Amino acid sequence: MAMSSTRPNTLPALKRVLVVGGGGREHALKWALQRSPNIDAVWITPGNGGTAEQRIGIAESDLTGILRLCNSEAIDLVVVGPEAPLAAGLADGLRAQGIAVFGPSAAGAQLESSKAWAKQLMNEAGVPTAGHWTVETEEEALEVLNRLNRPLVVKADGLASGKGVTVAASIAETKVAIQDAFQGRFGEAGSSLVLEELLTGPEVSVFALCDGERMVLLPPAQDHKRRDEGDLGPNTGGMGAYAPAPLLDSAGLEQVKKLVLDPTVAALRQRGIDYRGVIYAGLMLTEEGPQVIEFNCRFGDPECQTLMPLLGPELAEVLQACAHGRLDLAPKLSVNSHCSACVVAAASGYPESPRKGDVIDIQLNPNERLQLFHAGTTRNHQGELITSGGRVLAVVAQEQSFDAAFSAAYAGLQQLHFEGITYRRDIGHQVRRN
Repeated sequence: MAMSSTRPNTLPALKRVLVVGGGGREHALKWALQRSPNIDAVWITPGNGGTAEQRIGIAESDLTGILRLCNSEAIDLVVVGPEAPLAAGLADGLRAQGIAVFGPSAAGAQLESSKAWAKQLMNEAGVPTAGHWTVETEEEALEVLNRLNRPLVVKADGLASGKGVTVAASIAETKVAIQDAFQGRFGEAGSSLVLEELLTGPEVSVFALCDGERMVLLPPAQDHKRRDEGDLGPNTGGMGAYAPAPLLDSAGLEQVKKLVLDPTVAALRQRGIDYRGVIYAGLMLTEEGPQVIEFNCRFGDPECQTLMPLLGPELAEVLQACAHGRLDLAPKLSVNSHCSACVVAAASGYPESPRKGDVIDIQLNPNERLQLFHAGTTRNHQGELITSGGRVLAVVAQEQSFDAAFSAAYAGLQQLHFEGITYRRDIGHQVRRN
């Protein structure tokens, strides 16, 4: 794929934006982009029960419908939230019609849509990552396991909605994870696997807004994947997060840029990929230094909900500049110095079989430092807000300290009610003193 040469000398007017997606991440993006004083309207499609204003019911995979909307509403910028439409080429289809898109091409989205492709790119670029083996059959996988004779991380090669990874604690658990995947647990995503060495150390997420050449780094964040308190239970899409994670100071972030992000962008360019979107590096801080656990081609969820309230009103113009390949023309992105805490309210049965259809009662009144982002919500025929997914709502708070921020977030959760509401009470335990 040849790299695009369309890099304007000045950024065009930015008045009308479309966010594509229907989860909590997209609600947070819509909310953040509306804070720009220059923006007249932010549409969202398909949205959810909390984004009724300027919500359009077009599926995120419907390129024709989205193109029609962009033309009829004179959209200046499209921000694509989820990974699946990016992997399917939504950004390519829009760019081919001259529409500015923040989100990588299908080729660039392989950073997330194929673990094996991403590993090969990391090896070529010299990016530090765990030792790994790509396997196509159960027999091949079990042969690797028997030869190594130690627990491994088992990853579905393709997209599995953030749930295709098993961090096995034993050889027996590794074997079961391999067998489950090849028996169809993750559908096509698990038709081939990446087996990885088990790394040890704290995890942290780093997000870079990239224009194909340059990048802006956001404050590091840390999320909680396990469903249950004490970081136990099954892996989920994420039960909460906080930022800025003190695990990485400015010198640590610069090290990540030098060791991980700069070589990755250079390797993408060598492959002819003009990557305009988010590069999300999930890192483990080992004794040998930072190592990449995985790349994603979009904002994390719920890290996005945690980060957006910390970012200044310049965000819309920064994303636009990335979309046009001209970050050098963007204003400097201001970042609030507060601590941001996010806790997810999930439905009972999440992640395996979340309960749906329960009426939601919200007594919470958001304010400047307290946000409520919808994810798995919709409206029934009576207009009532009901649950429609595993992760239902997220409460986010910003305060001077993490203790105060989490105290405010948990107080906000007390004002949300639906049958079977469940959430972890220890989100941010790494930075809380009470």
